[in-house]
Amino acid sequence: FDKMSLFTIALVVGMLFTGTVNTVTKKMQNQSVAPGIDLRPHAFSHPWFQTFVMFVGEAACLIPFFIGRWRDQRAKRQAMSIGSINGAAKDGPEPEVFSLIFLLPTMCDLLGTSLAGIALVFIPASVWQMLRGSVIIFGGLASVIFLKKKLTLMNWVGMFVVMLGLGCVGTSSFIGNSGSKLDATALIGIGLTLAGQLAAAVQMVVEEMFLKKKNFPPLQVVGMEGLNGTLLMAFLVMPIMYVIPGSDVGSYENYLDAFVQVSNSVPLLILTLGYIVSIAFYNFCGLSVAKHLSTIHRTLIDACRTILVWITGLMFYYFGLPQYGEGWLPGSWLQVIGFVFLLLGTALYNGALKMALDAIRGKKKEPAAEQQPLLDQASEKNSE
Repeated sequence: FDKMSLFTIALVVGMLFTGTVNTVTKKMQNQSVAPGIDLRPHAFSHPWFQTFVMFVGEAACLIPFFIGRWRDQRAKRQAMSIGSINGAAKDGPEPEVFSLIFLLPTMCDLLGTSLAGIALVFIPASVWQMLRGSVIIFGGLASVIFLKKKLTLMNWVGMFVVMLGLGCVGTSSFIGNSGSKLDATALIGIGLTLAGQLAAAVQMVVEEMFLKKKNFPPLQVVGMEGLNGTLLMAFLVMPIMYVIPGSDVGSYENYLDAFVQVSNSVPLLILTLGYIVSIAFYNFCGLSVAKHLSTIHRTLIDACRTILVWITGLMFYYFGLPQYGEGWLPGSWLQVIGFVFLLLGTALYNGALKMALDAIRGKKKEPAAEQQPLLDQASEKNSE
């Protein structure tokens, strides 16, 4: 493996691991109980506060971005001071850091994350994560519309198989449940998750345009989205949610109650900090994959963490933390079938299945650039 291949492996592993951590910690927050502003222990149910925390984690990416920017500027000054021709040639206006252009992906992120966060209250984490695989479909369609990409027949077949998998996973939420009320809440959770993934797909396409056409560093894109989102949540969204009457200590969502609950519970505080850190690394890895490869690869890799989330839930349930896990349910077999469809659809879309069959048959025909394995494509882009 060359350096670029190893870097790509690190990005993929980092994206899978931190993505699993942020999904699990977010669900564990929703299942936590702690004293709130009224001193009464109650469930932590604050999806909009979780969106605020997510933006804080993304904004933290500005710290390493500014450190790297400062080092580059210092290196240029040192090169200029010793009369380096190359250093003088590279000296020029720095790219703009703070720009209103980042508001568009921020709004998509705000909408997508908030809808998904609310949905996670109604459905299990494993079902929620599998349904997030719908971003492959929405991302593919958005790439055709906005990036003018052309999808092959195998791409469309892969998307159709993914749709079958999503249907199986969604149906599994209703098997074994009793009562129309529970069915209705599951349906709400499924609908909100799919709507959130539509917004996420648009966000990913916009981010790819920023990364490849405008050549913004991944840390800057994540950090600016986080900063804009933090300000929007702190000064607009959360105050509005606070003044709207509701069942959350008198508000639709009482963010003061959320802060008090976190401060009164060490486990909840640890989960919140873990969520912030994992969000920062997950978004950096995801955007780096989009820059070095493509949005499609990013969505495909993200879909693969589904099984990790499910296994983690089963381990929690059967090995000492049942309150945070998910046991084996009557609909779990349908989840397994749905997950197989998701993997098969992913392989078809990415061309991995065709390449495997070609290898078995002994074919040596070089696949097109868009259908090459992740590591090969990254290596070629590094050599250009």
